[in-house]
Amino acid sequence: MSHILLHSYSRQSPVEFYTDSLIFRPVRSRLSPALGSLRAPSFRWWFLSQVLSASGTMTQGVAQSWLVLRLTGSGLDLGILGSCYMLPVLLGGPWAGALVDRVDRRRLLAVTQVLFILLAGALAVLTFTGAVRVWMLFLLAFVTGAVSAPDGAARQVYVLDLVGGERLASAVSLNEVVINVSRVLGPATGGIFLATLGVPFCFVANAVSYLPPLAVLLTQRRRAGRGAAPIRRAPAGPGAVRAGLRYAWSTPALRYCLLMAAASGMLFNLGVGLPLLATRTFHLGGGGYGLMMATFGVGGVAGALLAASGRGMPSGRSVRLLALLTGISILATAAAPLASMAFAALGITGALSIWFIARANTLAQLRAAPSMRGRVMGIWVMALPGAQPITSPIVGFTAEAAGPRAGFGLAGAALLLAAAAGWRSLADAGVATEPAAGVTAAPDRSRADVAAGRPEAPALQPTR
Repeated sequence: MSHILLHSYSRQSPVEFYTDSLIFRPVRSRLSPALGSLRAPSFRWWFLSQVLSASGTMTQGVAQSWLVLRLTGSGLDLGILGSCYMLPVLLGGPWAGALVDRVDRRRLLAVTQVLFILLAGALAVLTFTGAVRVWMLFLLAFVTGAVSAPDGAARQVYVLDLVGGERLASAVSLNEVVINVSRVLGPATGGIFLATLGVPFCFVANAVSYLPPLAVLLTQRRRAGRGAAPIRRAPAGPGAVRAGLRYAWSTPALRYCLLMAAASGMLFNLGVGLPLLATRTFHLGGGGYGLMMATFGVGGVAGALLAASGRGMPSGRSVRLLALLTGISILATAAAPLASMAFAALGITGALSIWFIARANTLAQLRAAPSMRGRVMGIWVMALPGAQPITSPIVGFTAEAAGPRAGFGLAGAALLLAAAAGWRSLADAGVATEPAAGVTAAPDRSRADVAAGRPEAPALQPTR
């Protein structure tokens, strides 16, 4: 092998060798940790399946909105459709997290994929037959949201099960790449299907898109990477939910990460503040608004790769700094005097916001005690995107009352306030934050564990 490599380098010109040494090798070196989680075969297949699944979800979203407008022509009904989906995510997050702590995540995800296929199939049948009514869309959106609550929490923890703590930052950040790619592929596919095949085929495409992740879940065995917690049965009932809420609120690092996640939801719901900023402030048409969305998405992919390239556990200091910079960049975008400056600031905002949220998510997962991790991530899903039924009307009301700049900038102000509130609690440089006194995950140990004197597995200790 060595003589082949030497031969290949001997054929390079001095300029080619110099360029490879100074440019491409550093780039590969930087991307290596960012793509490190893809070295795990189980996660690699899961990642590829998620690109298809997330794009299918976006395709269905386009078709649902189009169908509501075709049935009623009401913007209010569009808002109700979104609320029907988000309401169970907001209210059911803690209960979904408690379920994730009780059952095998892989089997739970297999069940949710089957349910998503059935729900998308029901939409396809209703539209194919012409029997669809707007109340049916509302009902199916609500049921889909109810399934999404445990599905979202389980996905978060399942990634840790696949890759372990050392590669979690890479895996979480690559998930942000999936989201941003799906924002391009999904609506584009939906638009093509609407123009050529019709609305029902958008729902068929979404149903089919869940088959790859279902196949991965059925064929892959759970891989317990380093730092992955063994599955323990947490107690059932409201007590488990209260314990999760109390644990998350009483652990300062988790509390402020969750508050910042909820605040950032005002930004990530781009369909409220950004179109008003594009049309009323910068007087752009639909093409300009679409270009703004694409600019944010491109920046988001860059931010996800930056987050994935970090080594070890994120420190509280890095999370609070990124939250601060994201808030400033949002305000800079809102205050931009020219459209060109707004585009530049929006690209930076996309990069910083995704970098921040990926690192905050990683920190929250690794700081949580293993027996509480599902409930913590259930609360995370409740905060982002679950809080959007609350935050989105606030953004819209602010934009109408004080102008589009104020409406878009509200996310930046909220994020700065959340970062300031948690500044001292996130002052660590890589040392785990302990839960408040009297609030631990110990009640979740089984009676057999207690009787045998087996201690609870601790939260992962970060590296310096």
